Amino acid sequence: MAPLPLPALHATHAGIWIAGREGESREASRGEAIARAAETPHIILNAPLVGQRLGYPELSGLDLLELFAFIHPARFAVPTVAGMCRAVGLEPPKCEAEAGDSLRAIAGALLDVLERDDWREREGAWTSNQSLARMGWGWAPLINARLQRPERGERMLFSRLKQWEEAADRPPPRTILVDPAAARDRLRSLTGARSEPRAGQTAMAEESVSVFAPRRQKDAPNMLLAEAGTGIGKTLAYLAPASLWSEASGGTVWVSTFTKALQRQLDAEGPRLFADPEERARKIVVRKGRENYLCLLNLEDALQGAFSGRAAILAQLVGRWAAYSKDGDMVGGDLPGWLPSLFRRAGATALTDRRGECVYAGCPHYRRCFIEKAERAGREADIVIANHALVMINAARAREDAPQRIVFDEGHHLFDAADSTFAVTFGGQDAIEMRRWIVGPEGKSRGRRRGLAARLMDVASYDDEGAQALDAAVEAARSLPSDGWLQRIIEGSPFGPVEALLGEVRGMVYARAKAQDAGYGLETELAEPDGALVAAAVRAMEGLEALQKPLAALTRRLEAVLEDAPDWLDSQARARVDGAINGLTWRREILSAWIALLGRVGGAVDPEFVDWLAIERVEGREFDVAIHRRWLDPSKPLAGAVLKQAHGVLVTSATLRGGDGSWARAEARTGAAHLDCSIGRFEADSPFDYASCSEVLVVKDVKPGDIAGLAGAYARLIEAAGGGTLGLFTAIQRLKTVHSRIADRLARAGLPLLAQHVDPIDPGTLVDIFRDDPRASLLGTDALRDGVDVPGESLRLVVMERVPWPRPTVLHAARRMAGGGSAYDDAVVRARLAQAFGRLIRREGDRGTFIILSAAMPSRLLTAFPADVPIRRVPLDEAIAHVAAARALAPAPVRELVE
Repeated sequence: MAPLPLPALHATHAGIWIAGREGESREASRGEAIARAAETPHIILNAPLVGQRLGYPELSGLDLLELFAFIHPARFAVPTVAGMCRAVGLEPPKCEAEAGDSLRAIAGALLDVLERDDWREREGAWTSNQSLARMGWGWAPLINARLQRPERGERMLFSRLKQWEEAADRPPPRTILVDPAAARDRLRSLTGARSEPRAGQTAMAEESVSVFAPRRQKDAPNMLLAEAGTGIGKTLAYLAPASLWSEASGGTVWVSTFTKALQRQLDAEGPRLFADPEERARKIVVRKGRENYLCLLNLEDALQGAFSGRAAILAQLVGRWAAYSKDGDMVGGDLPGWLPSLFRRAGATALTDRRGECVYAGCPHYRRCFIEKAERAGREADIVIANHALVMINAARAREDAPQRIVFDEGHHLFDAADSTFAVTFGGQDAIEMRRWIVGPEGKSRGRRRGLAARLMDVASYDDEGAQALDAAVEAARSLPSDGWLQRIIEGSPFGPVEALLGEVRGMVYARAKAQDAGYGLETELAEPDGALVAAAVRAMEGLEALQKPLAALTRRLEAVLEDAPDWLDSQARARVDGAINGLTWRREILSAWIALLGRVGGAVDPEFVDWLAIERVEGREFDVAIHRRWLDPSKPLAGAVLKQAHGVLVTSATLRGGDGSWARAEARTGAAHLDCSIGRFEADSPFDYASCSEVLVVKDVKPGDIAGLAGAYARLIEAAGGGTLGLFTAIQRLKTVHSRIADRLARAGLPLLAQHVDPIDPGTLVDIFRDDPRASLLGTDALRDGVDVPGESLRLVVMERVPWPRPTVLHAARRMAGGGSAYDDAVVRARLAQAFGRLIRREGDRGTFIILSAAMPSRLLTAFPADVPIRRVPLDEAIAHVAAARALAPAPVRELVE
């Protein structure tokens, strides 16, 4: 396992090191490193990240992560030098200066795998590497020198994928009762005989059986709201009765989460329920929206030349992964989150079904489709692990597989999930996607994406009425925005009624939006619109109606063709027609929502909704103009479309009541308040002794607006803690500024600093790196406040830069007025504080400190924290001393390996 005789380049905030071909390692300047890397390919780890460190974003070389993805597809490794060393069985370097040599050793170890008889991912490697060699991939010659050519030609990727089998519809679940004693026994078997029973967990398992009792009346589910504190073990508490019910009834329980991290944790509990891997694969299925899965037809096109440059290399690596993937999930599944980020957005999203262009049974890969596999497997599974949005969409569309027994974990997010699911947005980006789906590629567009006419050409040629409707739909769609629409409305020369409307929207937003919003998205309430906007909305609505009519006529003609099939309609054409009907139905629903939205412009105010106009911007650059509509209370459609259709619903969270102990708030936020039936309640406090293992410190001498003081406070606190810090920000710009001021300082002290919105790494991978290194710290915003599970020494300090007040948007203003003014704001903040504090103590034995850098922290909000947590207001120096003292008393850091 000798190091590869190639130079290596390692760069962090602490410095830059180059390891020569013969192993000598030395520190280098930024200029020398850039010149050397441009002249000779170096072994590097995460080219975009190293390029960012060097200030040379076009850096390329022999990226070890790409090599790992080729040799071990569908396996994860922490994308750091230490993480990669452990992944290949090497000792991590003792210091940054040794990292270059470690990179060479990792490369050698990975290439050695190619010659091992027990290499599990050998099949397909030779063929894929030949393609990669033609594309100029740097690793291809080195792989070719080690990889033995197979004696027989390798099977094509798509023939190696397992096909799904048709099965009869599952019969309705039998009516049964789950005995609380049986749930208690099942829980004991899941936790293990040696585990000490937890009273709160046992009580929750017994209480949860009520959810699985027969429903007594229509629109009245058996519903239980359960607030189970961190450490209760609520996952196994609800899985115990859920698994009993599914076994005895033959039905399916949907377990819904808000974050991908919890989905992975739930999937990891599978061996407790089903020890046999094959049985587990049948009984427990993870379901997500279509846009999460690899589209095999898109992949085929990419492999056959639709992608070029770096995107083509990504397609080959994704092809390697597809053959070994558990379920084809590209977002949060077994595709390493760091892989797409290596290619700087070069094509990853184009490999999924994000445009809704699926031709369903008309696809040559239909029988191997990952999406279809997941849907069919979910119909037969005992437990389906999904997310809130998918559950709501399936229920709202009255799908055949709409869930009837649901467990909403992370239930404090139900309100937000419903808010997004039942929203309507009509903007330039949405309209141009509609045009592309109907009209097809225009101008410089490439790839297989074809319009309706191309997809239905042979069918339309045999049906005059259908052909006329198709032509009319294509013609009407040409009035929708096309490429360059935003620049045209900025210049005041819009084309078509929709672009004209968006121009009026943009003008009104700039006329009414606050100047201090510059740099962020701008918005204004849709109230008292001027005559020009109302008239433009009427013309745009007429244009949408002109499109909706031929689409409806085309749908009817296609349905007629299927009902009275002519002789020429073979199975492939039938499948294509069926796929077109599905797509048309979805687009017509969207058009109906847009028409209803535009019909309200200038009309009477509907108190059920909040409407506003917006200019969407990123770092001051406009990318969309839109009209938005949200329910004032999205728990109403949640109750009507989801809860009332279900037979049993359990909603659980550690902070279900938002940190203020209000069951009324829990019922309002979960939709329970809109049900005409009794609602069960359960609560179990966390078993942790917060008084002895945690503390809240409110720092009272960091001045608001003093960015230098804020950065200094973060740096000193992280140094005192020796890393292990999660820093939470309410504004991305402040996060970036603080990071830029302190990252080098901390790195020189051996304390790596990671940052969401700064590092070119997806948030899930950032958390993985943070979890893996007890000396690392991580800065982030809302997503990290709610989605981080880092037990042990890797997270021992949480620092919030200020009180997390809600941003004063149009939508928030309306809900604040309806929800009690400042009391509504307080409830939002308490919920956020409770969630943030919940990141700190995750397992028995965890210890930590929670710090808020705001003297303006109102005492009334401190009730968000557990009642026995000590809370003190202290100056910064005292907080730093306290953190340092806590570190001195803590046991030596123990790294928890990421599986």
